[in-house]
Amino acid sequence: MKLKDNLGREIDYMRISITDRCNLHCRYCMPEVQDRLPHEEILRYEEILRICKAAIRLGIRKFKITGGEPLVRKGAADLIARLKMLPGTDCVTLTTNGTRLYEEIDSLKQAGLDGVNISMDAVSPEVYEKITGGDHFHEAEIALYACVKTGLKTKINTVLLKENREEWLKLASFAETLPVDVRFIELMPVGCAGKLEGPSVDEAYRIIKDRWPDLYQSDEKHGNGPAVYFKSSSLSGSIGFIGANSHRFCSQCNRIRLTSAGELKPCLSYETGVDLKRLIRSGADDVQLENALKEAIQNKPAAHCFSEKEEITERRPMNQIGG
Repeated sequence: MKLKDNLGREIDYMRISITDRCNLHCRYCMPEVQDRLPHEEILRYEEILRICKAAIRLGIRKFKITGGEPLVRKGAADLIARLKMLPGTDCVTLTTNGTRLYEEIDSLKQAGLDGVNISMDAVSPEVYEKITGGDHFHEAEIALYACVKTGLKTKINTVLLKENREEWLKLASFAETLPVDVRFIELMPVGCAGKLEGPSVDEAYRIIKDRWPDLYQSDEKHGNGPAVYFKSSSLSGSIGFIGANSHRFCSQCNRIRLTSAGELKPCLSYETGVDLKRLIRSGADDVQLENALKEAIQNKPAAHCFSEKEEITERRPMNQIGG
């Protein structure tokens, strides 16, 4: 079964936030001071799995586990194992800041995790700390090498900021010696990031192209998202660019988001969503749950409004929405 919205886009990918908590405070994602959701307001793993079963019956096959920082929640690897065991699941990946990844790699590998994205916005420890609020680059770097050693498909995610412009080539250089994708992502003006300005992927591309002049676009499929990938004869891995602002890809958008509080969001820039947690906890049956999923997906907006900031209605920080 293929699940399509009212514009004919096939929706087969769900990003699932399992916590709003994080051990870092990246300035574009999570404010230094905020109210944390009470534990009882966070979806239980059993509730997440029930939603995923309904989503699979409708045609969703690919899942990304996110946060906050998903590995601060106990049992994340067990959830991934159970999700992988659901009939119809094609792919389960994880996005993490990497600071707790090394100690969890064996469990995640045994759970059947298909790939991991490590958020890494700088190589220089002082720049890393300025952006993230924590001195944890070393832990993330160790986890990166360990992931590659275990054979996990590994990607590095770098948000393009004025503060890390001098770091871009250092980060891209990981792809020289490692079979990893290093992806440069435009800052999306949601939550804390709405007050910040970030460079475009075009600027990052020009700098990286100067370093590797034979960089060429690859047609290979590297995952579930919209990144455009480039290769070079000097690179073991690839360089990717995600230009949500300057190169809008909404016409091919295939994703929905489930927040840790149980809200299904069809588009990142709008506050509208469907409260699946309330539905489940009020005793809804499987048919009602599937209908709620279908309604949210069929009414998915045609496009985000990042270039018209006054039209953005989503005000929550990214850690509460799901990274």
